[in-house]
Amino acid sequence: MHTRQVTYQHTIEYKVVTTSNLLQPQNWALLSAGRIEDARRFVVVDGNVAKHYSNEIRKYFEYHHVEAKIVTFPGGEENKTIDHFTALVRELDSFPIHRRDEPIIAIGGGVLTDVVGFVASSYRRGVPHIKVPTTLMGYVDASIGIKTGINFNGNKNRLGAFHAPQMVLLDKAFLKTLPKRHILNGVCEIIKLAIIKDAELFKLLEAQGAKSVESHFQDEPGSTLLDRAIEGMLEELQPNLFEEDLARKVDFGHTFSYGLETKHEAHLFHGEAVLLDILVSTLIAKARNLLSSEETNRIFHLIEGLGFTLDTSVLDPELLWNSLEERTYHRNGLQRVPMPRGIGNCVFLNDINAGEIESAVKNLEDWINVKHEII
Repeated sequence: MHTRQVTYQHTIEYKVVTTSNLLQPQNWALLSAGRIEDARRFVVVDGNVAKHYSNEIRKYFEYHHVEAKIVTFPGGEENKTIDHFTALVRELDSFPIHRRDEPIIAIGGGVLTDVVGFVASSYRRGVPHIKVPTTLMGYVDASIGIKTGINFNGNKNRLGAFHAPQMVLLDKAFLKTLPKRHILNGVCEIIKLAIIKDAELFKLLEAQGAKSVESHFQDEPGSTLLDRAIEGMLEELQPNLFEEDLARKVDFGHTFSYGLETKHEAHLFHGEAVLLDILVSTLIAKARNLLSSEETNRIFHLIEGLGFTLDTSVLDPELLWNSLEERTYHRNGLQRVPMPRGIGNCVFLNDINAGEIESAVKNLEDWINVKHEII
């Protein structure tokens, strides 16, 4: 046997840029990466975004004399499929772009940026792309990492790749047109970070969260919350972009939610599933004395104060247990479930049992029904 060792180091670099008036022709951010003379851009736009901004997007590229093929993609988790993936690849293949200096542009929510990112990772073995998140979920979570993917064979994100964008462009003005439910959907990821790693962010949510939700994060408290959430997320992602370490704080709320989303995809948003997971996990942590009664009540009162309506009818303990088992397989044979140890700190558990899940679900249902203090 003759073994040859191949070693190659590749630096991952991309920019996360906060800007404003992104679609104004005088703002060059969309064209700041790649060639602009005799240039082309393949642009994928979420269908809901197109209703509000299609003319501005078209006029932007016309103003800069950039030939753009603008393709509308239907948003929603149900469209994160291999059929929509291949449809986009066919559209792209009929509009060839340079492999290195004509980045694909994705304008939409987390579903769209995940799918388009996977297209970019696959087409000609990888072409650059730019992400423009237009939902709060995308703004603080889905768009700023390097994971891409589609759902397959009844499983979320079963096909995908790690493929860094060239740039992420954040313009909070897109959040103005979102329904409140979509705003709250994204807030769940901010709550996740606050509980598991940032006690100051939790305090900000307590003090300014409701006001920020009401203003769609257009006011100053909202900007501060967004910036702190993004910085916290990047702080966790940057040293572990490819998930060599499978014990990840940002997986808080993403253990039991996997099964909830998979089964109830038609009417349960990602953030809503994550929030239910957070609350079940909070009660498991409380039962293990990782959280005090005061801290647990603060978490529940924050959820109530932000205006969430919780549907606990989807919380089947057997489904949650099966989800934990699937995530254990995904995490290489250990549960590695992040749990709060006090607000702002984290431990990882590997011995959660079915009885704890069942007890937490019952306690959550009791709290929903009678709004009592947790003691």
